[in-house]
Amino acid sequence: MASRIGSLMSSTTRLRSLKPFRAILSFSTSSPPTSGFTNTTASFDWSDSEPESESNSPPPIDKSNIPPPYDPFSNKTTVPEPSDPTNLQEIFHKMRTEGLTNHAIKMFDGLCKDGLTHEALELFSVMKDKGTMPDVVAHTAVIEAYVNAGGTHWKNGLRTCERMLACGVLPNAYTFSVLIKGLAKQSRLAEAGKYLIEMVTRGMKPNVGTYLSVFEAYVSEEKFEEGKELLEELKKKGFEPDEKSVRSGTVKRGYMFNSIIRLFFDK
Repeated sequence: MASRIGSLMSSTTRLRSLKPFRAILSFSTSSPPTSGFTNTTASFDWSDSEPESESNSPPPIDKSNIPPPYDPFSNKTTVPEPSDPTNLQEIFHKMRTEGLTNHAIKMFDGLCKDGLTHEALELFSVMKDKGTMPDVVAHTAVIEAYVNAGGTHWKNGLRTCERMLACGVLPNAYTFSVLIKGLAKQSRLAEAGKYLIEMVTRGMKPNVGTYLSVFEAYVSEEKFEEGKELLEELKKKGFEPDEKSVRSGTVKRGYMFNSIIRLFFDK
């Protein structure tokens, strides 16, 4: 009798281990985080509310949809861009149902490409060792969705950033890059310039793509002098554009190229 009871308990344990996981994103701010990279309130919650399977055999695994192993040294795009970045309902639905792993990979790649290997490894260690998704990933994903959605959604992107700071979640260089590029794309020059200054003030070095997005927007809007004023403000805080990077990062010829070179280097 004792051996039969033990066998039944073992079967029940195996059944529970086969229940699917559901990643549930929470933006609770009941307790401030102790680190800029992680906050347990935005972690994955593995729910036990799924019904028990009535069969002892595990369901067959569909291997056709399993992505290839992530290769951090590949030059290929690791995460495909959304088919419609303006469809917020679809984007947020995917965040809740599919989780934030893709966004974490994008952030990891972005930090690595900017040479910020320490920040990238710290981000990775939080997910690997602590088993939680850092709050900075969740907030950055929401900010990116808003600033890329067009219209007046950029305002919600700024509100998300302000809430992020109020909660004690520190943005990293990738967060600022996403926000600044999105604002510049929406021709929100004052806001993009403000956060570019904020980024430099916090000791972060914007990559050429980030700061060029702002100054190219100034040139496109024919606000050359305002762009010059922003550049001088940034230089006071230690920012210096690299001529080689600027020349290779912007268009190769024409009005935009000449204006950018003249704005940065008076040539």
